[in-house]
Amino acid sequence: MLRRAVSSAIPRILNSSNHARVANSAMSSETVYRPILGSASRFFSSNQPLDIDFSNEESKRRLCNRLLYRSKQRGFLELDLVLGKWVEEHVHSMDENKIKALVHVLDLENPDLWKWLTGQEQPPEAVSNNPVSH
Repeated sequence: MLRRAVSSAIPRILNSSNHARVANSAMSSETVYRPILGSASRFFSSNQPLDIDFSNEESKRRLCNRLLYRSKQRGFLELDLVLGKWVEEHVHSMDENKIKALVHVLDLENPDLWKWLTGQEQPPEAVSNNPVSH
């Protein structure tokens, strides 16, 4: 599901005029700031284990909001847009097993996840068997 969403959204992202302006401004400057990729994902997953609690609506709402934030604020623009939109559309209908699978996907490193989702590289078996990434 996620891989199909990425493949349909990539042309829109790459053809947008905003993306072109960002790319051109980055190429024209001499110093390019590069954040440590994946650091936010590792911070959230290792220091604050995600408590999957569906006992009441408030707990489920908080969990969905936290996952939505993690998917939209990764520090990798294209992945933020595509992954954030996909999670926004699907997270409320997921059961506990799919939420756990989504957490596993959100724990992956940004460059690797992008390459796997866009088909640039074959994902490891653990990722390709994940029900969220199909």
